[in-house]
Amino acid sequence: MVPPSKTVAAAKDPTRINVLGVAVSAINMDQALATIERWIRNGERHYVTVSGVHGVMESQRDESLRRIHNLAGLVTPDGMPLVWLGRLFGGSHVDRVYGPDLLLASCKRFAAFGCRHFFYGGKAGVADRLVERLTGRFSMLKVVGTYSPPFRPLTPAEDEELIERINGAAPDIVWVGLSTPKQERWMFDHIERLRVPALIGVGAAFDFHAGLVRQAPRLMQRSGTEWLFRLAVEPRRLWKRYLVNNPAFVWQLLLQITGLRRHPLSGEALWQ
Repeated sequence: MVPPSKTVAAAKDPTRINVLGVAVSAINMDQALATIERWIRNGERHYVTVSGVHGVMESQRDESLRRIHNLAGLVTPDGMPLVWLGRLFGGSHVDRVYGPDLLLASCKRFAAFGCRHFFYGGKAGVADRLVERLTGRFSMLKVVGTYSPPFRPLTPAEDEELIERINGAAPDIVWVGLSTPKQERWMFDHIERLRVPALIGVGAAFDFHAGLVRQAPRLMQRSGTEWLFRLAVEPRRLWKRYLVNNPAFVWQLLLQITGLRRHPLSGEALWQ
């Protein structure tokens, strides 16, 4: 368990909004990049959860997952519904900080000062394929390691070996490409044991940028209809996420907005 004093408690950050008890950062891409760069330059240690409706709804079912989100250094608005709420309650500057876009923007911006990247996640070979494509696109990108975990929990010995491997590589950022909530739990469990300024969970970004899964057209991404595209591409895996979670999210959000249900945080946020 990570002591709250050693992470940024989201509820104490005035640039957060309360979305069903998840304190979402009211930020845009430039602000997210500036925050992560500050962590790297100052040698701080934080993790980033890139959250949309799915992450918020999973947190309704699991209080420990909600706590993990609320102890993150940043909880970025990954989906347009959270962007719209951020603009409504946090300010007009709020924009989407989408995991795949955050990965590309970080590779471009942080290359100037030699940022070191480690990629953890994906099926066998995916992280290596991702790195091959990224280094072809960003010639100055410094990659210090990759690791694709097996489809089972690591043994304590394997986990300790992984920690030693990552710490030995001395990355500035570890990109975590697992599914939600697996990647959030992994970052939370490892933030104290890894000497890394930023752990960033970006989910499907590994598959997207490795060229294994198609991304929705930009217009659908910006209009809030990306979920329709992803459902059409992977219906068997994603039907429950979208057809059950989306209506439930809208209903619970209406209850919160009207004051019929409250989701108190342990501190202050722009919208409670």
